[in-house]
Amino acid sequence: MSDLTVSFVQSATQWHDPAANRATLTAHIAEISVPTDLIVLPEMFSTGFTMAAADWAEPVEGPTLAWMRELAAERDAVVTGSVITHDEGHYYNRLLWVRPDGTYSHYDKRHLFRMAGEHEVYTAGQQRLVEEWRGWRICPLVCYDLRFPVWSRNDQQQPYDLLLYVANWPAARRTAWITLLRARAIENLAYTMGVNCVGLDLNGQPYDGDSALLDMKGEYLVEVGNQETGITRTLRRADLEAYRCRFPALLDADEFELRTSGELVKL
Repeated sequence: MSDLTVSFVQSATQWHDPAANRATLTAHIAEISVPTDLIVLPEMFSTGFTMAAADWAEPVEGPTLAWMRELAAERDAVVTGSVITHDEGHYYNRLLWVRPDGTYSHYDKRHLFRMAGEHEVYTAGQQRLVEEWRGWRICPLVCYDLRFPVWSRNDQQQPYDLLLYVANWPAARRTAWITLLRARAIENLAYTMGVNCVGLDLNGQPYDGDSALLDMKGEYLVEVGNQETGITRTLRRADLEAYRCRFPALLDADEFELRTSGELVKL
């Protein structure tokens, strides 16, 4: 199995200005000078983390999806990040997984951040996404999902090699971000990536970044501070398989079923 080259962009988000944010990200991505398989952008990267969904939600086939398609085709890479989407009468914090051929999958954020009223505006997703890309299985999640280890669990029904979180994670909870990313990597025996934003939004909320890439032992491969930056690294398949062979802890994981409102939720 081949290695996987991954890139992420940590940037400041211009509040409620999708065109400006797409232009900024285009410039950052242009600075990625090597071929890459995956480009990861933050949560709500086109608008900032806003509850004004009625004003800023895009249709399913909206301009940001079109931009992601162009970028994916140009770079021959999957492009992913979350966008406010209006679909069949509901608003979603929707992660788009856009392939070079223009096809895409999506994941709707499961855990909505009630302390900001997100659960009152957006509809929660009901199914996790695990995508296979160039020989790797990848599970993309969104921000607050990081706090819920059951939803993030690397299980036998939907195993993955790379767990990633796109986020708008405030500086006030920086310790939780750093600690939980490391915990998710260790407990799931998977490479783990967290991609955050930086700067101050118009709600007065500061973001310190701290985007990171960790290996399956919870060791940092990349750790950035609060600067705007784009990072590219290659994940080694042989290292992952060798560690899982030496330390197969997932074979002893507890079995469980996840139910919400009496309904079985598929992982």
